[in-house]
Amino acid sequence: MGDSHLESSPAQEAGFEYVGDELGVFKYATNWKRYWGSKIRSYLGSNVLEVGAGIGGTTAVLGTSEFDSWTGIEPDAAMINDLKRRQEAGEFGSNISFREATVQDLAGQELFDSIIYIDVLEHIEHDKQELEDASRHLHPGGHLIVLSPAFAFLYTPFDKAIGHFRRYTRHALAELTPPQTQVVRLFYLDSIGMLASISNLLLLRASMPTRRQILLWDRAIIPVSRWIDPLVGYQFGRSVIGIWKRNE
Repeated sequence: MGDSHLESSPAQEAGFEYVGDELGVFKYATNWKRYWGSKIRSYLGSNVLEVGAGIGGTTAVLGTSEFDSWTGIEPDAAMINDLKRRQEAGEFGSNISFREATVQDLAGQELFDSIIYIDVLEHIEHDKQELEDASRHLHPGGHLIVLSPAFAFLYTPFDKAIGHFRRYTRHALAELTPPQTQVVRLFYLDSIGMLASISNLLLLRASMPTRRQILLWDRAIIPVSRWIDPLVGYQFGRSVIGIWKRNE
């Protein structure tokens, strides 16, 4: 897939620049990335589109050689240039590619086995239209996957500072179901992290959690959540996952 059709893309014309610095902090959350990654891996297929590649944190964890292709799109020019530089330096596998783009820039014939939004959809104002646009680029039987922060009552100055329009519930994600798709799963993760957020153990009402706080959450709380979440039936948590399947 070439980049020629991106020469005057909406992403470039808008001069998009990412708001916030949480990507640099949350890159240390390796246990968390492995946890949610284990919950979506079986739905990814062979050809994956990652919307909002950011600094490559998700790509580094999930974009392994087992996939025929992994395409990361990102509208922030500085971030995509850094990803391409790291790609050229051999940091990512040859099956991985990066493009400065949004879903709306994709050519109509570009189809994928899965399209993933990992802590991205909450940054997009028109989320329902976004998922409808994305679903048109799924192969029949392909999966649309969203991971986002959960519960509006947990919305804090931190969310606002990094450009979050909202947080989601399972019901809110269900209402975004695109035409020609059906819900496969809607569930929460990190039940103990949610309780910690409520009690401010991680100080998430501050403008930005520190590296030390992220490491505490990742190393001490996530392992407990992995044990507790199935016991409570994935009925609540700090994050919510939605998985949809495009009709055959």
